[in-house]
Amino acid sequence: MRIAVFCGSSAGNNEIYIEEIKALGEFFAKNDIELVYGGGKVGLMGAVANSVMQNGGKVYGVIPEKLQEKELAHTGITKLKVVKDMHERKAEMAANADAFIAFAGGAGTLEEIFEVWTWAQLGFHSKPCVFFNINGFYDSLFDMINNMVKEGFLKEEYVNMLIKTDDKKQMLKAIKNYKSPNQKW
Repeated sequence: MRIAVFCGSSAGNNEIYIEEIKALGEFFAKNDIELVYGGGKVGLMGAVANSVMQNGGKVYGVIPEKLQEKELAHTGITKLKVVKDMHERKAEMAANADAFIAFAGGAGTLEEIFEVWTWAQLGFHSKPCVFFNINGFYDSLFDMINNMVKEGFLKEEYVNMLIKTDDKKQMLKAIKNYKSPNQKW
């Protein structure tokens, strides 16, 4: 199984995020889960890649040329693919992953998970989307998502298709048992 992880290119202000992303990487390696990620060597991205590699797992990175030129590419992983731009990066990651996880991060992390979640709603894929909610990181986002339902802009079935957890074993079980909802149209 290959899982794409979207996460910060910085480490954040709380040590718990680095600790938990390293634990996630170790969990992946020990459960024969291959990591697909953005190809960077910095922040949470670099930490999860390093952890998977250090524990004997496989890591596939996809990085745009512009970021590689800034020397942010992780060269110590199983395979690094350099692509033209962010659109190609996201398409490549989506094509090569069986599931998607949003870990803590910024605007880019949200943009990536929201895009694959939207694709799932539209029936472009039937892969699970996970919000790995360490330290309650995504609690206020889910308040906003639930408000979208309340205000009639999002169907509850599309919220229910998301997996929200802070437990690695529970996450893996939910991914393996995932059933996508009916297509939107």
